[in-house]
Amino acid sequence: MIIDFHNHYYPPPYLDAIRSGGSRFRVTTDAESNPVLHSPGDYNVLVPGHRDLEFRSRVLDEAGVDRQVLSFTAPGTSIETPDRAVELCRIVNDAFAEDVARWGGCYTALATLPMNAPDAAVEEARRVTGDLGLPGVMLFSNASGVPLSDDRFDPLFRALHEARTVVYIHPTYPVGVEVMEKYMLMPMVGFLMDTTLAAASLVYAGVVERYPGITWVLGHLGGAVPYMAERFDRGFEAYPECRERCTVLPSEQLKAFYYDTVNFDPACLALALGFAGADHLVAGSDYPHMIGSLEKMCASIDDMEVSDVDRAKIRGGNAARILGLV
Repeated sequence: MIIDFHNHYYPPPYLDAIRSGGSRFRVTTDAESNPVLHSPGDYNVLVPGHRDLEFRSRVLDEAGVDRQVLSFTAPGTSIETPDRAVELCRIVNDAFAEDVARWGGCYTALATLPMNAPDAAVEEARRVTGDLGLPGVMLFSNASGVPLSDDRFDPLFRALHEARTVVYIHPTYPVGVEVMEKYMLMPMVGFLMDTTLAAASLVYAGVVERYPGITWVLGHLGGAVPYMAERFDRGFEAYPECRERCTVLPSEQLKAFYYDTVNFDPACLALALGFAGADHLVAGSDYPHMIGSLEKMCASIDDMEVSDVDRAKIRGGNAARILGLV
């Protein structure tokens, strides 16, 4: 079984809502009548695979992918005012739950939360993991410029810990995005660095230790985490402030995270494999973004120098285990 953990979907009710009720996205249309959502340093062309699950399911069948873990994409609702973010998150999450039910075993989904309204984010987290039955949430790497490790989010992580959920961290545009607006440097560089920053901050702030009921997953092979983990350990040993809330070596905590394979370079995959092990990698394609590829996802995992047992774990076994899929 192949389970694609990293891909993105815009539910049609969400698109209807931003067309009718307004949004801080600048919305245009391309030559092929696809909506285009513009945000600082980035844009997303909403091709049919972004918004039509019938179309998407045909693509998955052709690619030999059995299931996808649907998630929203950056910058999500954080671009909106807090009240509008709360409203739109509920629309997205309700649509996710309805689509998962409608399509049976083809999809599951990770909810999105209004992180610029922290109290409402706690309420929504409880709703999606309880009433809607979703297995977890996708958080962006910062909350409108506020680090995820900020104490204002402690009640949220406590609720997610108590529900024993998956928390998937996907990057969004970082502070300082204005210097990344040329050459698509924001998604090419800023995304990866912001994921790395978020992971290190959560570890040093003690969030990961305080809430062991959370299963953490990082997008894009963890950004630079496998490469930089040894430096995080040196900081822990050298600087007292790195030990104020963190009592376990950062690399040991980060080896317990999961990493999706959205970096199709064999050397990078080998580095992550050596760091976290085959039990902690999950397949990812970034479909249907322009930079994503179902074919490269499958081929890069096929080419990894691992046993057939470990390859099956990476293709789908690990994702099925942490998401509670049968």
